[in-house]
Amino acid sequence: MEIPTLTTARLVLRPFRLADFESYAAMCANPEVMRYIDDVQDRESAFRSFCASLGHWEVRGYGPWALEESATGSVIGRAGLFHWERFPSIEVGYLLEPSAWGKGYATEAAERSIRFAREVVRARGVVSLIQPENTASIRVVEKLGAKLEREIVDRKLRRVLIYLFPD
Repeated sequence: MEIPTLTTARLVLRPFRLADFESYAAMCANPEVMRYIDDVQDRESAFRSFCASLGHWEVRGYGPWALEESATGSVIGRAGLFHWERFPSIEVGYLLEPSAWGKGYATEAAERSIRFAREVVRARGVVSLIQPENTASIRVVEKLGAKLEREIVDRKLRRVLIYLFPD
């Protein structure tokens, strides 16, 4: 499947390339980055995750993109659409390296991902799953119009808030 490339005012959302793996692995190994996502990943686990990002496109027809900063050409994160096994909705998610935090990139990437979900995938009921302590992500999704739908407990027994974006 051909993964589309999308743009925003400051970002290019593009397919991952093997050359992106070093920056991706560094993000996945950073406890600050992974604090609200999952466990810190060693290189082997990060490579599996990296490949799964590409495989998601093949299996679902959508998935995450590498986030490239337009001004520098640097890969600063990952953002896009996920549909996990046994979960009923498409999730919008993002992961940014610390140097990209606080600049509005997560909002920009999430907004573009949601637009792709609606216009291309024709998805309804798009959500974001966020731990209650992740106040920065809560601000991002609320800025994009999402409303708290409910709270669940995930497989690691953590509280997770489900935010629903308007259709």
